[in-house]
Amino acid sequence: MSDGHERASRSTRLTRWLVSGPPLLFLLLLVAIPGVIMVFASFRYPGDFGGLAPLLSTGTQALHGFTTETYRFFFSDFIYAEVFIKSFVMALATTLICLVMAYPLALLIARSPKRSRNLMMLLVILPLTSNFLIGIYAWMILLGPQAALNHVLNVLLGAFGVAPARLLFSPVAVMIAMVYVYLPFMVLPLYTNLEKHDPVLLDAAQDLGANAWQRFWRVTFPLSQPGMFAGFALVFIPAVGMFAVPELLGGTGDIMVGNLIKEQFLATRDWPFGSTLSILLTLSVLLVVWLVAKLSARGGRHA
Repeated sequence: MSDGHERASRSTRLTRWLVSGPPLLFLLLLVAIPGVIMVFASFRYPGDFGGLAPLLSTGTQALHGFTTETYRFFFSDFIYAEVFIKSFVMALATTLICLVMAYPLALLIARSPKRSRNLMMLLVILPLTSNFLIGIYAWMILLGPQAALNHVLNVLLGAFGVAPARLLFSPVAVMIAMVYVYLPFMVLPLYTNLEKHDPVLLDAAQDLGANAWQRFWRVTFPLSQPGMFAGFALVFIPAVGMFAVPELLGGTGDIMVGNLIKEQFLATRDWPFGSTLSILLTLSVLLVVWLVAKLSARGGRHA
């Protein structure tokens, strides 16, 4: 009896390791170890020709230790904090626009007949099946100076006596493309949440005299808050570090922190400062995730 119990316990432990082992190994090799390397790199000196200066003297190269110079340099110049603030504002604006657009769409899908929900969700995720850069270049064509949309905008502006404007290579183009990229990531968690709502609750609120707006605000909206917070995290976190969209559709003044980090690693080859920017961005994002998790838990308890 004891041997059987021991074999069952050993089998349970083996099954647990077989299930959890590969994800843990993946996180260790591709998240934890690179993160530790990045932290150490942020305290290193830059090399004479880029990269990292050697810790040990080799030949004619001098000995270099650790330093906090990159962190002092970041906090000594407001221009880098300004880029961070601009990136967070752009990401927040993108998230709020996605929320405003995704909520009625997710509510419409959740309250549609079951046979049409799959088709509607397929249409939502269809843009994700195409290459990311193809969609961005498509927006470059749609927002270009010769595009019909730009002509219509300038005609309307001219009717009000406003000077012609340019959509491409502007913050407007960056915002449009980022909303296009991340809108499905807001729709999916909202739909998942709204689809589970019990319609009996709405019927009960109606029986108690609540009108359509009161039923939405007192029943549907509180119950959907966990889905809203999940969508907020799914959109805001990657939007903060986005660099491809601002680089292709934005102007010289639309640089975001992702572009700044890319330039440090690939152009100027200042790896310690690029690592410092990455660490500070990670800490900022973790703070946002913590706040969203707290608000989500509070919303879930309220619901």
